[in-house]
Amino acid sequence: MAVQYSVLASGSTGNSLYIETQQQHLLIDCGLSGKKMIGLLGQIGRKPEDIDGILVTHEHSDHVRGLGVFARRFHTPVYANDKTWKAMASITGGIPDEQKFEFQANTIKKFGNLDIESFSVSHDAADPMFYIVHDGNRKLTLLTDLGYVSEHIKGLIRDSDAYIMEANHDTEMLMMGPYPWSVKRRILGDTGHISNDDSGAALTEVLGNHTKRIYLAHLSRDNNMKELARLSVGQKLESIGLKMGRDLTLMDTDPQRATHLAAI
Repeated sequence: MAVQYSVLASGSTGNSLYIETQQQHLLIDCGLSGKKMIGLLGQIGRKPEDIDGILVTHEHSDHVRGLGVFARRFHTPVYANDKTWKAMASITGGIPDEQKFEFQANTIKKFGNLDIESFSVSHDAADPMFYIVHDGNRKLTLLTDLGYVSEHIKGLIRDSDAYIMEANHDTEMLMMGPYPWSVKRRILGDTGHISNDDSGAALTEVLGNHTKRIYLAHLSRDNNMKELARLSVGQKLESIGLKMGRDLTLMDTDPQRATHLAAI
């Protein structure tokens, strides 16, 4: 069976990705309350007690808010790097030692028939990292929460079958909006978040013949809109000769509704 996945939630209020094969059922991040996580899994017909592990990207609350409650209730193994384990302890509360596992940045760990590769990103967290899910020659890339897409990262993620890609803000909306300058500067900085235009520009350099779907993720509630993100990224991709709907599909994500299960 091919890898199936669903973006359970994505946005400034909470993030989680579901991945499954016949052998494994995994979450990447658990950024909503335990109750909401159960509801989101129910939207795709899955049960929380079937989750075999939770992989953590970084300690910000919109990625780990429900982690402790979920892990304790369902006895779920949790994987994170050393610095993230220390940084998120005050948010997650105690997780039993037998459920705590290390997954260091820039390594590959096997989960059943999957090889999951972690890679470091530039973001204002202790040791943030994101993931590429490898299934033979197919791959799914999750990449949000970073200030810029380095050449090294572009090389790692090139020609993925599907991307879950940050398109956090429209720069003009951000600059004209109510946020204090210190927050705007943080978002725009090298350890903040990438804009719609930056996302589209990076994608033009990494898409390949295998790429079929792009999910626009981690949209700001205050500084972006789904239609605007789709328009901005779509224009960048069309500038290199791609036609949306024919060559690939741009997909929305939502902070409260899971995407349909899809396969790579």
